[in-house]
Amino acid sequence: MRKIIYIVTFLLTMNFSVVTAEQSTEISFYSGVFDTIDKEGDDKATLFGIEHRNNDLFRNTILGKFAPITGGFVTDNSSIYLYTGVEAIYDLGPLSFKPSFTPGFYEAGDGKDLGSALEFKSEIRIDLNIFENTKFGYAYSHVSNNDWGDINPGIDNQSITFSRNF
Repeated sequence: MRKIIYIVTFLLTMNFSVVTAEQSTEISFYSGVFDTIDKEGDDKATLFGIEHRNNDLFRNTILGKFAPITGGFVTDNSSIYLYTGVEAIYDLGPLSFKPSFTPGFYEAGDGKDLGSALEFKSEIRIDLNIFENTKFGYAYSHVSNNDWGDINPGIDNQSITFSRNF
């Protein structure tokens, strides 16, 4: 129950903007496998997550388009990860390639101990724009504490994403 309260509090404090002609908010929902390459199989779990992007905060640079990203996921083992960071966006016609880096807070719950409350998620995501303002995607991510914790087993996740602009 404490984890649900963390998630609700976190989501309520995110910067949801009012929709106007000049503003656009993207919300993504995703689900997948937590600790995909777990050799023993005892730490694998299903994960469910949500992400938020405010499209008004995009910045075009010589390295591409960058935007802040905020989100979190919870697993069926009661693990929780809340994060915020930066995402690059490279549009290739109907496909979008989105690498991101998001530091965040991790609590193991009944799931895998990653060695630290501070963890870093690196992700590569590919989206397909199927309708106006609607995307489906696939993401592969790695969560690790960069050897700053007591241990650093790291995990790899795979997920399917549904995104919608509002």
